[in-house]
Amino acid sequence: MTREELFELMGRFEAGSIHRLEYSEGESRLVLEKAPPAIAAAPAAPVYAAPAAASAAPAEAPAAPEGATIDAPLVGTFYAASSPDAAPFVKAGDTVRKNDTVCILEAMKMMSEVPAPCDCVIEEVLAANGDLVGYGQPLFRIREL
Repeated sequence: MTREELFELMGRFEAGSIHRLEYSEGESRLVLEKAPPAIAAAPAAPVYAAPAAASAAPAEAPAAPEGATIDAPLVGTFYAASSPDAAPFVKAGDTVRKNDTVCILEAMKMMSEVPAPCDCVIEEVLAANGDLVGYGQPLFRIREL
């Protein structure tokens, strides 16, 4: 199994509903496990919610960024630079070439560089340094050249 396939598997496991996964290939063995969701205790008496006001608007989910994005290829911690005292790989307004490193994602003490998928301009950085990001989460909004 390649490293990319391993990270894909980890991302799908994290997003899925199963709590334990064991995988063996040859002499290699991988076990992924996460705590099951906590079961809330049943209330002693029924709880009734007050009716919502007729004029209350439903809560809106955060809007997805418009245009093309560079998305996280795996679940991990987002790092904008190679070290805490280094300059970020890219910032808004920078022009990057295909395969230039735009950030690093750390998962299980493994650092993975995220390359630009094409020649583009970084329009907006959508993740903050040190943020935990999910598989497929937009990291940068870009404009292709």
